[in-house]
Amino acid sequence: MGANSSGETTTTTPKTNPAVAGKTFNIGTDVTFPPFEFANKQNQYVGIDMDLMRTIAKEQGFKVNIKPIGFSAAVQALDSGQIDGVIAGMSITPERRQKFDFSTAYYQSGVVMAVAKKSNIQQLTQLNGKKVAVKTGSVGADYANSIKNRYGFKVVTFDDSDNMYQDVVTGNSTACFEDQPVMQYGIRQGTKLKIVTKPVNKAGYGFAVKKGVNQDLLAAFNRGYQDLKANGTYDKIKAKYLGTSTKASTVAKSNQPAATTDTESRSFTGLIQQNKGALWDGFKETILLTIVSIIFATLFGIIVGLLGVVPNKVGQGISSTLIYIFRGLPLLVLALFIYTGIPSLTGQKIPAFIAGVLTLTFNEGAYTAAFVKGGIEAVDPGQMEAARSLGLPFGKAMGKVILPQGIRIMIPSFINQFIITLKDTSILSVIGLLELTQTGKIIIARNLEGFKIWAIISIIYLIIITLLTWLSNWVQRRIKL
Repeated sequence: MGANSSGETTTTTPKTNPAVAGKTFNIGTDVTFPPFEFANKQNQYVGIDMDLMRTIAKEQGFKVNIKPIGFSAAVQALDSGQIDGVIAGMSITPERRQKFDFSTAYYQSGVVMAVAKKSNIQQLTQLNGKKVAVKTGSVGADYANSIKNRYGFKVVTFDDSDNMYQDVVTGNSTACFEDQPVMQYGIRQGTKLKIVTKPVNKAGYGFAVKKGVNQDLLAAFNRGYQDLKANGTYDKIKAKYLGTSTKASTVAKSNQPAATTDTESRSFTGLIQQNKGALWDGFKETILLTIVSIIFATLFGIIVGLLGVVPNKVGQGISSTLIYIFRGLPLLVLALFIYTGIPSLTGQKIPAFIAGVLTLTFNEGAYTAAFVKGGIEAVDPGQMEAARSLGLPFGKAMGKVILPQGIRIMIPSFINQFIITLKDTSILSVIGLLELTQTGKIIIARNLEGFKIWAIISIIYLIIITLLTWLSNWVQRRIKL
């Protein structure tokens, strides 16, 4: 390792690691954890963790595919083998060591309590009978849950830091628990909170892989980290975002998620202009998910619905069971079961997009099956009897007589289900799909303009739904003709 220890030219001749050289690894991370990971003005992921991971990858000769899927989703995806590693300000704890192997700790942190700027809360004893906000899967959440009975407060859980902060700012919660550097950074960006306690439960941040898996990647990370520490690159990465010197402060300011002070950039028009690329990508992902899912859900629903009306007890039983199961499961639970549960059992990865399509296909398809079955059953039974009495077999009677009448009854339900499918794509942000909702979270993590960004995204959804409603009305008029 000492061959390049003396010069600044180490990056020109990377010390590639033959065990990982040329390989590409999928690395999960959070979406709202500045200064460790966040999207800059160009909607590129930057931060201490991101720079550290990419610099180590370059030095060791491997490539990384960063997946900003949120902390909780990233941990579950790693546990199920969907991704190769997680770097997300992940504290090394005994509980996590049972399932993951960690790198050498690259940053030391602790948990602090923050309250609204005008709050008179100063210590834990004042939390009795109040609500405290935490983030899913974080050390702050673990700490809050470990002391909630002692101090008599209730814990409210959020998936990202911004919503957790806003819950305290708006007064819904009295306080929140967060890692110290992250909380300090958020306050510097304008979050109207203040820290009132000293850091506790101090722990190091580490890069994690699944226990017993990707050991070459873990070793490469450790080797690269030691090299970066030795040649001073690691200190420069920290200074770039934490501003530990005058020069570094200038660089850090340019990377801050809310650094811009241009009033126009904070207007609705300015925010749309600044984030049009990310919003367009999120829109395309939402539309693609909706179209693909609608096609498969419709096919699934028609098949299952028809099974429910065939004169066969087995077919009717299968239809009723599938409708019961997939209508009974909450969409969020079904998405997590398909994306993380099944791979944990089978060891086979399921891409997030495929998992999202399967989730919507089964859930929306079950509702489609129910109204297909209901639409057919709504046709006068005498129609089938008359067709059969004329010598038509069941299949032809269904296709020539019953279905044409049933389709007229089903059309409004079909269009309505299309609209529901579009709206339900937002739930798939939980497995890291970068549709409109996940895109909104990423943008808000940078500029903290929650109200305006969600208003913009709401308008986009309303426009699409309005167009679908007009289409529904047009189709119904044409059918009546």
